[in-house]
Amino acid sequence: MNSQSLTVKTAIRERRSIKLFNGQPVDPQDLMEIFDDAKWAPNHGNRQPWRIVLATGEGLTKLVEVIREFAVPNWKEISEDELSKKLAKFTAPGAMAIVIAAEDLRQKERLEDYAAVSSFIQNSQLLAWDRGIGACWKTPGFLEKPEFSTALNIQAGERPIALLQFGYFDVIPKEKAKKAVEEFVTIFGE
Repeated sequence: MNSQSLTVKTAIRERRSIKLFNGQPVDPQDLMEIFDDAKWAPNHGNRQPWRIVLATGEGLTKLVEVIREFAVPNWKEISEDELSKKLAKFTAPGAMAIVIAAEDLRQKERLEDYAAVSSFIQNSQLLAWDRGIGACWKTPGFLEKPEFSTALNIQAGERPIALLQFGYFDVIPKEKAKKAVEEFVTIFGE
């Protein structure tokens, strides 16, 4: 376990979305500890509207097989080499989590729950970064397919909103420019 313990500000400013993982597996216990801390995300009414389907080890291999059906629908018709290239972004992470949000029928609560799950995701990424584990929040189109939900046993009243990849990396991506605060903050009354 890495005891890096970054400040909140440092974690927020230095965290990067990792897209080039080195293939080293991530210990599921590390992720369970990350999720246990991430659950302190703000959420209205303490509904805690998140659920995780975590894939590591053999489970990760099985999840990639499920993803293959949706990400590369013609996989049976292409060469092993081409298939390997198309699946590389799913085979390189050391773990993946499908993040699921409760789908409240009430619009206000549904928006609150989506925001809470998004906060949970950000907490997870920051906590992973603090341990030297990279993460990337992805929203591939296949998350919306009913067949994908069925394959992952996602229930009625739930919606998968993110594919969260975790893993180790050899290169930290460069910082990307951000807007100046004056570009997105309006002072009311001025």
